[in-house]
Amino acid sequence: MTISLRSDISVSLDEVNLAGSDAKICKAARVSTLGSAAAGSGEARGLLNYLMKNRHGSPFEHGQMSFLVEAPIFVAREFMRHRAGWSYNETSGRYKELEPVFYVPKDSRPLVQEGKAGEYRFVAGTYEQYGITRWEHEQAYRTAWSAYQRMLKAGVAKEIARDVLPVGLFTSFYATCNPRSLMHFLSLRTKNTDATFPSFPQEEIEDVALAMEAAFASHFPLTWEVWDRNGRVAP
Repeated sequence: MTISLRSDISVSLDEVNLAGSDAKICKAARVSTLGSAAAGSGEARGLLNYLMKNRHGSPFEHGQMSFLVEAPIFVAREFMRHRAGWSYNETSGRYKELEPVFYVPKDSRPLVQEGKAGEYRFVAGTYEQYGITRWEHEQAYRTAWSAYQRMLKAGVAKEIARDVLPVGLFTSFYATCNPRSLMHFLSLRTKNTDATFPSFPQEEIEDVALAMEAAFASHFPLTWEVWDRNGRVAP
Protein backbone atom coordinates (compact mmCIF):
# COMPACT_ATOMS: atom_id res chain seq x y z
CA MET A 1 0.00 0.00 0.00
CA THR A 2 1.36 3.42 -0.97
CA ILE A 3 0.80 6.56 1.03
CA SER A 4 2.40 9.96 0.46
CA LEU A 5 4.04 11.96 3.23
CA ARG A 6 4.59 15.69 2.96
CA SER A 7 5.74 18.45 5.28
CA ASP A 8 4.84 21.46 3.15
CA ILE A 9 1.51 23.29 3.25
CA SER A 10 0.24 24.91 0.06
CA VAL A 11 -1.44 28.33 -0.07
CA SER A 12 -2.44 30.00 -3.33
CA LEU A 13 -4.37 33.22 -3.95
CA ASP A 14 -7.27 32.91 -6.36
CA GLU A 15 -6.72 35.90 -8.65
CA VAL A 16 -10.17 35.50 -10.20
CA ASN A 17 -11.85 36.25 -6.86
CA LEU A 18 -9.50 39.06 -5.84
CA ALA A 19 -11.41 42.31 -5.37
CA GLY A 20 -10.76 45.73 -3.92
CA SER A 21 -7.66 47.82 -3.32
CA ASP A 22 -6.22 50.43 -0.99
CA ALA A 23 -8.01 53.03 -3.12
CA LYS A 24 -11.36 51.26 -2.73
CA ILE A 25 -10.96 51.27 1.05
CA CYS A 26 -10.28 55.02 0.95
CA LYS A 27 -13.36 55.63 -1.20
CA ALA A 28 -15.49 53.64 1.22
CA ALA A 29 -14.18 55.73 4.12
CA ARG A 30 -14.73 59.07 2.41
CA VAL A 31 -18.23 58.42 1.10
CA SER A 32 -19.68 59.31 4.52
CA THR A 33 -18.47 62.91 4.15
CA LEU A 34 -17.93 63.38 0.41
CA GLY A 35 -20.70 61.30 -1.12
CA SER A 36 -20.04 60.45 -4.78
CA ALA A 37 -17.01 62.80 -4.81
CA ALA A 38 -15.13 60.19 -2.76
CA ALA A 39 -14.22 58.39 -5.99
CA GLY A 40 -11.72 61.08 -6.94
CA SER A 41 -10.08 61.84 -3.60
CA GLY A 42 -6.42 61.14 -2.78
CA GLU A 43 -3.90 61.04 0.11
CA ALA A 44 -4.46 57.36 0.71
CA ARG A 45 -1.64 56.58 3.15
CA GLY A 46 -2.61 59.29 5.62
CA LEU A 47 -6.27 58.34 5.55
CA LEU A 48 -5.58 54.64 5.96
CA ASN A 49 -3.29 55.36 8.89
CA TYR A 50 -5.98 57.50 10.51
CA LEU A 51 -8.58 54.77 10.07
CA MET A 52 -6.27 52.10 11.47
CA LYS A 53 -5.03 54.18 14.40
CA ASN A 54 -8.54 55.17 15.45
CA ARG A 55 -10.09 51.73 14.89
CA HIS A 56 -12.52 52.78 12.15
CA GLY A 57 -12.84 49.29 10.75
CA SER A 58 -15.77 49.09 8.34
CA PRO A 59 -13.97 50.61 5.30
CA PHE A 60 -11.50 47.72 5.47
CA GLU A 61 -14.31 45.30 4.71
CA HIS A 62 -14.50 46.58 1.11
CA GLY A 63 -12.35 43.96 -0.57
CA GLN A 64 -12.03 40.23 -0.98
CA MET A 65 -9.25 37.67 -1.03
CA SER A 66 -9.86 33.98 -1.67
CA PHE A 67 -7.20 31.38 -0.89
CA LEU A 68 -6.94 27.72 -1.81
CA VAL A 69 -5.24 25.89 1.04
CA GLU A 70 -3.89 22.34 1.03
CA ALA A 71 -3.13 21.42 4.62
CA PRO A 72 -3.63 18.67 7.20
CA ILE A 73 -7.08 18.52 8.77
CA PHE A 74 -5.85 19.87 12.12
CA VAL A 75 -4.82 23.11 10.39
CA ALA A 76 -8.18 23.37 8.64
CA ARG A 77 -9.97 22.99 11.97
CA GLU A 78 -8.04 25.92 13.44
CA PHE A 79 -9.25 27.99 10.50
CA MET A 80 -12.87 27.18 11.25
CA ARG A 81 -12.57 29.02 14.55
CA HIS A 82 -12.35 32.24 12.52
CA ARG A 83 -15.95 32.96 11.50
CA ALA A 84 -16.59 36.71 11.29
CA GLY A 85 -15.92 37.78 7.72
CA TRP A 86 -14.80 34.33 6.55
CA SER A 87 -16.39 31.79 4.18
CA TYR A 88 -15.21 28.21 3.68
CA ASN A 89 -15.73 25.29 1.35
CA GLU A 90 -13.79 22.07 1.90
CA THR A 91 -13.27 18.74 0.18
CA SER A 92 -15.96 16.35 1.44
CA GLY A 93 -15.11 12.82 2.53
CA ARG A 94 -18.82 12.02 2.27
CA TYR A 95 -18.85 12.36 -1.50
CA LYS A 96 -15.25 11.83 -2.60
CA GLU A 97 -12.81 9.03 -1.90
CA LEU A 98 -9.98 10.77 -0.10
CA GLU A 99 -6.33 10.73 -1.17
CA PRO A 100 -3.60 8.99 0.88
CA VAL A 101 -1.57 12.14 1.54
CA PHE A 102 -0.48 12.72 5.14
CA TYR A 103 1.44 15.32 7.11
CA VAL A 104 4.74 14.71 8.89
CA PRO A 105 6.60 17.50 10.72
CA LYS A 106 9.65 18.77 8.85
CA ASP A 107 13.07 18.08 10.36
CA SER A 108 13.45 21.71 11.46
CA ARG A 109 10.13 21.75 13.33
CA PRO A 110 10.64 22.11 17.13
CA LEU A 111 9.25 19.05 18.91
CA VAL A 112 9.55 19.63 22.66
CA GLN A 113 7.13 21.88 24.56
CA GLU A 114 8.33 23.88 27.56
CA GLY A 115 6.63 26.43 29.82
CA LYS A 116 3.12 26.92 31.16
CA ALA A 117 -0.23 27.38 29.47
CA GLY A 118 -0.33 30.56 27.39
CA GLU A 119 3.44 30.94 27.47
CA TYR A 120 4.64 27.80 25.77
CA ARG A 121 7.82 27.69 23.81
CA PHE A 122 9.03 24.87 21.63
CA VAL A 123 12.60 23.69 21.25
CA ALA A 124 14.32 21.24 18.93
CA GLY A 125 14.04 17.54 19.67
CA THR A 126 16.79 14.96 19.76
CA TYR A 127 17.74 12.80 16.81
CA GLU A 128 15.84 9.95 18.44
CA GLN A 129 12.73 12.07 18.96
CA TYR A 130 12.67 13.12 15.31
CA GLY A 131 13.13 9.51 14.27
CA ILE A 132 10.30 8.13 16.40
CA THR A 133 8.01 11.01 15.42
CA ARG A 134 8.30 10.23 11.73
CA TRP A 135 8.13 6.46 12.25
CA GLU A 136 5.03 6.59 14.47
CA HIS A 137 3.26 9.00 12.12
CA GLU A 138 3.90 6.74 9.15
CA GLN A 139 2.82 3.55 10.94
CA ALA A 140 -0.39 5.13 12.21
CA TYR A 141 -1.19 6.49 8.75
CA ARG A 142 -0.63 3.12 7.07
CA THR A 143 -2.86 1.37 9.60
CA ALA A 144 -5.64 3.94 9.24
CA TRP A 145 -5.47 4.01 5.43
CA SER A 146 -5.63 0.21 5.24
CA ALA A 147 -8.73 0.19 7.44
CA TYR A 148 -10.35 2.91 5.28
CA GLN A 149 -9.66 0.98 2.08
CA ARG A 150 -10.93 -2.31 3.52
CA MET A 151 -14.23 -0.72 4.47
CA LEU A 152 -14.67 0.92 1.08
CA LYS A 153 -14.00 -2.39 -0.68
CA ALA A 154 -16.57 -4.06 1.58
CA GLY A 155 -19.18 -1.54 0.42
CA VAL A 156 -19.22 0.68 3.50
CA ALA A 157 -20.29 4.25 2.73
CA LYS A 158 -17.52 6.85 2.42
CA GLU A 159 -19.02 8.95 5.20
CA ILE A 160 -18.58 6.03 7.62
CA ALA A 161 -15.27 4.67 6.37
CA ARG A 162 -13.60 8.07 6.75
CA ASP A 163 -14.13 7.95 10.52
CA VAL A 164 -10.87 6.04 11.00
CA LEU A 165 -8.69 8.62 9.24
CA PRO A 166 -6.49 10.90 11.40
CA VAL A 167 -6.23 14.68 11.51
CA GLY A 168 -2.86 14.44 9.76
CA LEU A 169 -4.66 13.65 6.49
CA PHE A 170 -4.40 16.45 3.92
CA THR A 171 -7.54 18.30 2.94
CA SER A 172 -8.21 21.15 0.51
CA PHE A 173 -10.41 24.14 1.17
CA TYR A 174 -11.19 27.63 -0.05
CA ALA A 175 -11.02 30.38 2.56
CA THR A 176 -12.46 33.73 1.51
CA CYS A 177 -12.20 36.89 3.61
CA ASN A 178 -12.08 40.67 3.52
CA PRO A 179 -9.01 42.68 4.55
CA ARG A 180 -10.41 43.43 8.00
CA SER A 181 -11.08 39.78 8.84
CA LEU A 182 -7.70 38.80 7.42
CA MET A 183 -5.91 41.33 9.64
CA HIS A 184 -7.66 39.85 12.66
CA PHE A 185 -6.62 36.35 11.60
CA LEU A 186 -3.00 37.43 11.07
CA SER A 187 -2.87 39.14 14.45
CA LEU A 188 -3.66 35.80 16.11
CA ARG A 189 -1.88 33.37 13.80
CA THR A 190 1.52 35.04 13.40
CA LYS A 191 4.19 35.71 15.97
CA ASN A 192 5.77 39.16 15.66
CA THR A 193 7.87 41.13 18.14
CA ASP A 194 6.24 44.40 17.01
CA ALA A 195 2.70 43.20 17.73
CA THR A 196 0.79 45.08 20.43
CA PHE A 197 -0.72 41.82 21.65
CA PRO A 198 1.67 38.84 21.54
CA SER A 199 0.41 35.65 19.96
CA PHE A 200 1.78 32.12 20.09
CA PRO A 201 0.38 30.25 17.08
CA GLN A 202 1.10 26.65 16.17
CA GLU A 203 3.86 26.56 13.58
CA GLU A 204 1.81 24.88 10.86
CA ILE A 205 -0.97 27.47 10.82
CA GLU A 206 1.58 30.26 11.09
CA ASP A 207 3.14 28.97 7.86
CA VAL A 208 -0.26 29.40 6.21
CA ALA A 209 -0.77 32.83 7.77
CA LEU A 210 2.61 34.10 6.58
CA ALA A 211 1.82 33.06 3.02
CA MET A 212 -1.50 34.90 3.27
CA GLU A 213 0.21 37.95 4.72
CA ALA A 214 2.60 38.07 1.77
CA ALA A 215 -0.37 38.11 -0.63
CA PHE A 216 -2.11 40.75 1.48
CA ALA A 217 0.99 42.97 1.46
CA SER A 218 1.28 42.59 -2.30
CA HIS A 219 -2.32 43.49 -3.18
CA PHE A 220 -3.17 45.93 -0.36
CA PRO A 221 0.31 47.37 0.31
CA LEU A 222 -0.70 50.60 2.08
CA THR A 223 -3.30 48.87 4.22
CA TRP A 224 -0.76 46.22 5.23
CA GLU A 225 1.83 48.92 5.96
CA VAL A 226 -0.35 50.92 8.34
CA TRP A 227 -1.67 47.76 10.01
CA ASP A 228 1.87 46.57 10.64
CA ARG A 229 2.98 50.03 11.82
CA ASN A 230 0.08 50.29 14.28
CA GLY A 231 0.86 47.15 16.22
CA ARG A 232 -0.76 44.58 13.93
CA VAL A 233 -4.18 45.08 15.54
CA ALA A 234 -7.25 44.70 13.34
CA PRO A 235 -9.42 47.86 13.38
